[in-house]
Amino acid sequence: MGRKWENIKEKKAGKDSANSKIYAKFGVELYVAAKQGEPDPALNQKLQSVIDRAKTYNVPKHIIDRAIEKAKGAGDETYSELRYEGFGPNGSMVIVDALTNNVNRTASDVRAAYGKNGGNMGVSGAVAYMFENTAVFAYEGDNADEMFETLLEADIEVRDVLNEAGQVIIYAEPEDFSNVRDALKANGVEEFTVAELEMIAQNEVELEGDDLENFEKMIDALDDLEDVQKVHHNVSL
Repeated sequence: MGRKWENIKEKKAGKDSANSKIYAKFGVELYVAAKQGEPDPALNQKLQSVIDRAKTYNVPKHIIDRAIEKAKGAGDETYSELRYEGFGPNGSMVIVDALTNNVNRTASDVRAAYGKNGGNMGVSGAVAYMFENTAVFAYEGDNADEMFETLLEADIEVRDVLNEAGQVIIYAEPEDFSNVRDALKANGVEEFTVAELEMIAQNEVELEGDDLENFEKMIDALDDLEDVQKVHHNVSL
């Protein structure tokens, strides 16, 4: 699945306008993480994990620093963490994670993005049971077997470690995100190509023709919403 993660990142970060949207979304996520705990990544594991993710998308340091400095100030912006679940064309499943300071606006925008592209928004729990929350890391290399043993020796139980497309892909329990990150860095991995908490589908489906076209339009419409942080789905692309 290494190529999958690179495809997602290349599509999101392929244009300057897309970059600015990514930076803005990470700015909000960094602010919220810093505001919820200490504004110091050394004391705030959630903030550190967001910083790690931001770096894989080449978010500039000054944007990261600015968001953290904003959280240190007197700003009182309040954001809600929301999850929307629904269906795309031909039974495909989609989960949307959002951070918003206007719940009504976000719900309306997400519902419209589903409905205008052959899908419909469902109730909470409609599709999440078909996904597994997973920590996913990737870095350039081919030492999957060695890294698997290294992580086991560090008492980290990983779901899988694979060599794929010139990268090592690691799937672990979400609560071990920080432990995996620290173990990788301690063993010489300086940069990640992926450092994410993902909802991974237990079973993927394939779409063709109009169904695939409408699905991709729906995903793009959801990704373009300013309040949407991440979109998960079960379609093999």
